[in-house]
Amino acid sequence: MKQLMLGNKAFARGLYEAGCMVASSYPGTPSTEVTEEAAKYDEIYCEWAPNEKVALEVAFGASLAGKRSFCGMKHVGLNVAADPLFTISYCGVNAGMVICVADDPGMHSSQNEQDSRHYAIAAKVPMLEPSDSSEVLAFVKRAYEISEEYDTPVFVKMCTRIAHSQSIVEEGERAVLKAKPYEKNIAKYVMMPAYAKQRHPFVEERTRKLTEYAEICDLNRVEMGDTSIGIITSSTSYQYAREVFGDKASVLKLGMINPLPVNKIIDFAKKVDKLVIIEELDPIIENHCKALGLTVTGKDVLPMVGEFSQSLVAEKLGIDNKESCKAIPDLPNRPPVMCAGCPHRGMFYTLAKNKCTVLGDIGCYTLGAVAPLNAMEMTACMGASISSLHGFNKALGEESEGSTVAVIGDSTFMHSGMTGLANIAYNQSNSTVIILDNSITGMTGHQQNPTTGYNIKGDPAGKIDLEALCHSMGFERVTVVDPYDLSACDKVIKEELAAKEPSVIISRRPCVLLKYVKVKPALRVDSDKCKGCKACMKLGCPALCFKDGKAYIDETLCVGCGVCQQLCAFDALKEGGN
Repeated sequence: MKQLMLGNKAFARGLYEAGCMVASSYPGTPSTEVTEEAAKYDEIYCEWAPNEKVALEVAFGASLAGKRSFCGMKHVGLNVAADPLFTISYCGVNAGMVICVADDPGMHSSQNEQDSRHYAIAAKVPMLEPSDSSEVLAFVKRAYEISEEYDTPVFVKMCTRIAHSQSIVEEGERAVLKAKPYEKNIAKYVMMPAYAKQRHPFVEERTRKLTEYAEICDLNRVEMGDTSIGIITSSTSYQYAREVFGDKASVLKLGMINPLPVNKIIDFAKKVDKLVIIEELDPIIENHCKALGLTVTGKDVLPMVGEFSQSLVAEKLGIDNKESCKAIPDLPNRPPVMCAGCPHRGMFYTLAKNKCTVLGDIGCYTLGAVAPLNAMEMTACMGASISSLHGFNKALGEESEGSTVAVIGDSTFMHSGMTGLANIAYNQSNSTVIILDNSITGMTGHQQNPTTGYNIKGDPAGKIDLEALCHSMGFERVTVVDPYDLSACDKVIKEELAAKEPSVIISRRPCVLLKYVKVKPALRVDSDKCKGCKACMKLGCPALCFKDGKAYIDETLCVGCGVCQQLCAFDALKEGGN
């Protein structure tokens, strides 16, 4: 059956058809839907792991046991999984093991724009890079074959456009595979120095064989057209090149991005007058071609940053192709904002009012950094808020201890926050950590985590008690507060910052977008009482605006949380709608 399918859904279909049995991932846009879609197949055991390192180790364990496995993450998640990755490359696999990594050129939902191809090169692991949904499905199945034939984990690299665009996919049947027997092999799987030294030559030989495979496999294909220009490209850049040039260029499309072929590229270069490399982010293909002694046009005209488009490629390469590269009209900016009724808003308002220095983390609550709250001053990576707070306070002591906090979400805390909190408990900085517990992994679309009590399918699961966990780590002061209650937030923040010992505040209220959360009727503005002081506007709630000198509430957005009522000194905000 043929159907339009998102790239991520096609990836999950590829896992199913390839006979994958175990999938472990951590959600991260643009990779999240792969595992969510895979969980719809009862034949595949799927789970959300606490972080990407754990997920990769789970997938490796399943491979070791003889079942095809999968692990998915976004590009920054690969940083977390890098520790096991480099050693698993030495170990190799038993049953096939595929790793999805999804890059985010343009940083639509990410804190950096790193290029994951560097990891494949550094870890000496093959990487495939599809350019549409049909190829995604096919490449996933091929990745398992390569994994088992060459005894290696295999990357399938996605990017935002391939993950979240649709193209036609033809579905096939699921492969029924026998489990590969596990055989004890200490020299292969125990990477202590004596055995690791023996495995490194294996990795180098494997890379040599994979390079030979790259020369002949159909993952890398030549599409000859006009020979005045030859384009070497991959992934979504291939689609842009085809739309801009059509048949007016010859193309070497690289579906296997590591290792790259040598002779195939040299032979292609001989057939064209000019060689152009079109690739997003870093010049991986370009540098490879230059190392082969080829003269190329690439990053000298195309940017190193941001996401490409048809119009950008045409403009930078001086191609007049107005028909296929119509300019996108200017659209009004839509600045990111916390949802109406977001439980984080009240806590950030209180922190800003108390002039706290707030070290932040990765999640919806990162929006606490933007106007009008302007309440967050640092965000680096998952878990960094807590560790950085400890270092900040160790450096400044009493100068910062009474006015500086870390904020971190419940899912992020389980991902990377616990070790930072353990460091505070162990090395005793007088630090206050605020766990923003909205009962879900919010930023990536409401995935469960170890604190929610439910698994990826929504079935009951083990639940970690945050209060008990913090107490067990050595914190005497652990306080739970409702962020809708501004006076309670103000009181607990003042008390914990004044205390002369480490403390944890758990700001707990479920995300207002969760289906089980019952919202209240929208509030209304009593225009006679409203003085136009704009105190309510300091919250930055999208349901609140100003009209004709008075506050106005959009009842299609307002959830009746009542936080704004607590700021009105004139009792102008009432229940009951406009």
